[in-house]
Amino acid sequence: MLDPRIAKLAENLLDDSVRLGAGENVMIEVRGEGAALAKELVKQAYARGAYPHVRLLDMAIQRELMMHTSEERAGFIKRWEEPMWQEMQAFIVIAGAPNDSEMSDVPVEKRLIQQKVMKPINDHITANLKWVLLNYPTPSMAQKANMSTDGFADFYYNVCTVDYKKMKAAFLPLQELMNATDQVRLVGPGTDLTFSIKGIPNVICAGENNIPDGEIFTAPVRDSVQGTITFNTESQYHGTKFSQVRLTFEQGKIVEASANHTERLNQILDSDEGARYIGEFAIGVNPYILHPMNDILFDEKIAGSFHFTPGQAYEDADNGNRSTVHWDMVNIQRPEYGGGEIWFDGVLIRKDGLFVHEALLGLNPDNLKS
Repeated sequence: MLDPRIAKLAENLLDDSVRLGAGENVMIEVRGEGAALAKELVKQAYARGAYPHVRLLDMAIQRELMMHTSEERAGFIKRWEEPMWQEMQAFIVIAGAPNDSEMSDVPVEKRLIQQKVMKPINDHITANLKWVLLNYPTPSMAQKANMSTDGFADFYYNVCTVDYKKMKAAFLPLQELMNATDQVRLVGPGTDLTFSIKGIPNVICAGENNIPDGEIFTAPVRDSVQGTITFNTESQYHGTKFSQVRLTFEQGKIVEASANHTERLNQILDSDEGARYIGEFAIGVNPYILHPMNDILFDEKIAGSFHFTPGQAYEDADNGNRSTVHWDMVNIQRPEYGGGEIWFDGVLIRKDGLFVHEALLGLNPDNLKS
């Protein structure tokens, strides 16, 4: 018997996230587990008069394919897929990898080949399709969260079905304030960073492109970032878990970078010129996500957090930075993580993870939950 929460999640994805209409094509891509949700999405897509298409990816096989890939092979994939994506109107990605370190030993140069060749298609998808990315509750995710499988499933569905309409309304005053802001200052343990967001658009994320959701993002003026930032959550990228990441900036560029894997960190940041500049600054507010679980779809939405992203900027909040890298690094500013402050043009807007600006109190956890 189908878990009714899966049916509700499918409904939300089709109606709220990708807003699927009759006659539209939707690609449903399952990366690992998640077949039950995919099946329900197919059923509901047909009921809406749309045309569902499904790809099921085994991540161990994907690893084997990537280990010895080449630019020529990636070129074949690009030529085959380009016409298909031109016909798609929506894209739903269900990430349910049984082992999220499956790709950890794929050489960086092999990853870069795939990323560089496929970048035009990925850019087309993010710019022109209605898309959403979500994780599927797996035992490995429950283990990372230090929860039982059933307990994590309960947590997952609570997080994914939060009242996003209420959240979006609460975001509007912050969006207005960010539109009027020039200088941002981030302060905390090992962190004193300044940058400008003047003239850069900002985007509310309340259940459309990511599930779970709960952030507002913009980007710094590319050359304006100055100072040092230290991240207090683990960050997984290219299959490696990084901790104690510390970045120092001069005129927007990362000039020093250290972590538990300093050499590999710098190897990624040297992927291309844009990887040492920042493409995104975002503030997280999801009231049900309080602690990191080494899953960026959850961690970047943590209440009382922000993330700062080396690499590619989003088209909707574009500072001109281009890169094959887009690496969200998270800092939590609640007291149990060391505290911290966010200042806009010399005015304190958030302290120790709670908004103190009168217009923004609706974004605090107690108000988003009630």
